[in-house]
Amino acid sequence: MVAKSAEEARKSAIPMPVQTPTGTNDATGTSGLASDYTQFLKNIAKNPALISGYSRLLKTAGYYKGKVTSKYTPALQAAFNKAEEARMSIFAVNPMDRDTFLTMPVDTGTGGSGGPNIVKNVTVFTPELAKNLIEEVIRGSLGRNATTAEIKKYTTALAGIQDKAATVTKYSTSGGVQTAQVTPGIDQKQYLVDQIAKTDESKANQVLGYYETFMNALGGR
Repeated sequence: MVAKSAEEARKSAIPMPVQTPTGTNDATGTSGLASDYTQFLKNIAKNPALISGYSRLLKTAGYYKGKVTSKYTPALQAAFNKAEEARMSIFAVNPMDRDTFLTMPVDTGTGGSGGPNIVKNVTVFTPELAKNLIEEVIRGSLGRNATTAEIKKYTTALAGIQDKAATVTKYSTSGGVQTAQVTPGIDQKQYLVDQIAKTDESKANQVLGYYETFMNALGGR
């Protein structure tokens, strides 16, 4: 496959980031004001679920080196500060909210004048993104809303397959022609569908569905 330039091929392999609204502009940081940042941290500091989700997000983005935690610690505060400093450094020319900035694809690999040879695109789920996906899949699979326990369980599961779900693009040049080989990762949505299909509730629903189809075929309903 003949690719475009290295930069064009790299950009085409990276999915557009998804904005994750968290309620107000102050929370996501669309105005760029310092007061937004203070309120953003206050909202997180009093919510263990948000602390856990953002500690994982910051760790994946490379700003936090500690363990994923549900406690607001000085190390986590320092990681938030590093991420905010990086976001504000490009805010004037490329404004974006905090969740979008933290979920931008992570590039890894060796570089050079022609750009990276390998680009690894990691989709990082914020707590809100994970919740939305889990609720969508459970409603579609089981016909009901997800419970709090299920959201917690499957959010952890999504984080566990994060690396396996990454799309890896490898670039090579031969005879002056550059090619890009794209290897897709696990589809997170299909992964959730498969996991839920293994539950007793899902299996019972399948049996009931087969029974209803059988009865309808016999004219029993």
